Amino acid sequence: MAKFPSCALDVRLIALDLDDTLLDSNRKISDKNVQVLQECARRGIYVVLCSGRAEDGILPFVRRLDIAGSEFGKFIIAINGCSVFDMHERKQIYTCSVDSSILLKVNSEAEKMGLRSEVYSPDTIFYAEETPWTRKDVDMCGLKGKVIDDYETFLTEKKFPKMLVPGEPETLQVLQKKLKEELGDSAVIFTSKPFFLEILPPNCGKGESINWLADYIGIPRSSTMGFGDSMNDESMIEKCGYGVCMSNGIDYIKNAADFITEKDNDSSGVGDFIEKYVL
Repeated sequence: MAKFPSCALDVRLIALDLDDTLLDSNRKISDKNVQVLQECARRGIYVVLCSGRAEDGILPFVRRLDIAGSEFGKFIIAINGCSVFDMHERKQIYTCSVDSSILLKVNSEAEKMGLRSEVYSPDTIFYAEETPWTRKDVDMCGLKGKVIDDYETFLTEKKFPKMLVPGEPETLQVLQKKLKEELGDSAVIFTSKPFFLEILPPNCGKGESINWLADYIGIPRSSTMGFGDSMNDESMIEKCGYGVCMSNGIDYIKNAADFITEKDNDSSGVGDFIEKYVL
């Protein structure tokens, strides 16, 4: 079972999930969290927002932290680890994509169940038809939405880091089981939220991208810390030197974590933990 640290931790990079972790229930970053993360950057600790959102969907929270001008605030990890973006260079420095045959298979199975799939660029969500579920994702991510007439052809013409199928949780559970049975290890399939089923490339997740970034900037993987709350944070919690689950996180992630915050996401749990055990 996870526990609280008994002494100050040696941390040189902190990766932070957004929804239900760094963000409160109103999708805001508290003043306390901002102040603590700014202090981390001042002390030379890399602060990396690490989200399922695409790059443009993360930028409002980057602006809120106001550390992107610093060497220690210039990286973000997007699309659940499929993209690492250097904001000083204004480019992706690491990326991976789902094979088009997988995209077509998932889209076909989703359509059989009356669902619509979506794929992403850094600033746009693409789909064959706009539905209440696609609008929900667009609103949550803060990106543009665009209907593609020949969607299946579109899936084969470009490279996409992930596919998402939104819908009722009960329906998605059935689809998830079927896809896992048929696709095996050729894709990573999980629910980031009960109403969002995500499909990622194999061996490409938040944890893998954090390890890649640690190697890239030359710090030990053992000095990384990841904060999360749900299934799309699993690889981050497991692969970071210190995996920290929010007190409001799901039990599975709590059991996988090294530590659990004392406070939840509505009480600046991230800032409280870092202030006590890192700074």
